[in-house]
Amino acid sequence: MSTTAHKRLHAATDRGGEERARGGGWWRSHWPKIKKLLTWVFFAAVLTLLVSHAWQVDWQDVMQALRRYPLQTLALAAGLGALSHLLYSCFDLFGRRYTGHGLPRTQVMTVGFVSYVVNLNLGALVGGVAFRYRLYSRLGLDNGTITRVLGLSVLTNWLGYLALAGVVFSSRAIEVPAQWKIGTGGLQALGLVLVAVVIAYLGACAYSKRRSFSIRGHELELPPWRMALVQVALSCTNWLVIAGVVYVLLQQKVDYPVVVAVLMVSAVAGVLTHIPAGLGVLEAVFVTLLGGQVPQGQLLAALLAYRAVYYLAPLSVAGLLYLSLEAKAKSGGSRRPS
Repeated sequence: MSTTAHKRLHAATDRGGEERARGGGWWRSHWPKIKKLLTWVFFAAVLTLLVSHAWQVDWQDVMQALRRYPLQTLALAAGLGALSHLLYSCFDLFGRRYTGHGLPRTQVMTVGFVSYVVNLNLGALVGGVAFRYRLYSRLGLDNGTITRVLGLSVLTNWLGYLALAGVVFSSRAIEVPAQWKIGTGGLQALGLVLVAVVIAYLGACAYSKRRSFSIRGHELELPPWRMALVQVALSCTNWLVIAGVVYVLLQQKVDYPVVVAVLMVSAVAGVLTHIPAGLGVLEAVFVTLLGGQVPQGQLLAALLAYRAVYYLAPLSVAGLLYLSLEAKAKSGGSRRPS
């Protein structure tokens, strides 16, 4: 290459470097404003979703349903609901132990509670995913750690579902309507498959020589078998407590194992339809499967009360806690993970 060509190459390289430097400088100088704008966009999106969700609730029907109940029944249902939310908030502690991040336990449980409540009311993408990434990143966790915490929390929830649903489906606790394609025998076979999946997971955690797997660029490591057992037990307990809320609000007019089985069916139906809060899906499944045992008016009243106690009331608490977390993160008052 000639001397002239070398000079031209160096000049072009220098110009490219200067342009990249100017571009990087522009981003560095404008990033605080962009970040602030994105924060307000996030708040606006959340507020829009909350208002939209509130408009879908028939508040008059909810209040009428609640007025029909004895105070002690509502108190017991609310207590069970609070216990369930407490249990679920512990799911993120598995991620804390698993990743070794240093956020305080109470802070982790608060993030888990807020995310779960928003998940119930607005769907998994908003609550389970967006809120966790938002809050944990504000508290100092990197995206890789957040992904593993989120993944382990979701896994814990569905391990309990698979175990419990597998048992109740395989035991033929309910008879599905004739028009359902799966049939009672098919549901029983599905239950056995679900139990087998949980057993396979526990077996892998206990005996697998390969402890880590790469999924979409994320390195996942099998937890110790004792942690896996606690995952399944805690999640099963949570699902049983949720069923207890519905059972109490039905005022014991349906056998508890039947309520558990119907809840298992409605839970997976809500996920498959991707409707926020499962609006209409929960009611449709319960009316279809229990309409012959409980008058439809009483059944719908119980489900409205369930939504009020388990979905809507915790949402107001979660909103206050969310603002508190945001304020702490903004002021730098949160303890950064070690």
